[in-house]
Amino acid sequence: MRHTLPPSAEDLLEMAETAFAAIPVELRDAVRGTAILVEEVPDQETLDALELEHPWELTGLYRGTPLTEKTNLDVPAGPDTILLYREPILVEWIETGEDLFRLVRNVLIHEIGHHFGFSDDEIARLEGEG
Repeated sequence: MRHTLPPSAEDLLEMAETAFAAIPVELRDAVRGTAILVEEVPDQETLDALELEHPWELTGLYRGTPLTEKTNLDVPAGPDTILLYREPILVEWIETGEDLFRLVRNVLIHEIGHHFGFSDDEIARLEGEG
């Protein structure tokens, strides 16, 4: 039996960048300059802030100032960031059998959507466009 390695952080980042390039242009334009990063799992501080007990409960997170709260007078502390968490994504992929690219795309869109205050229904519509 041949064994292969699970997808790496670089593999997931490549999928996320491909997915980002394919989302609706108005959404892409609204988050221009946002960094997309892949980390293994959320850190303890993040889990505590979100009141989560296990790192596999969080597949992604948007860190930054919501667009509705930004002003021209703000001094950016750094780029807004979309974090994708590799291990939780892979666990969900294994448990659900969903296509990995589609799962990464859905996590990415979900995080962008909540940042802009989209409802779950609006996010589901966006997720279904790919």
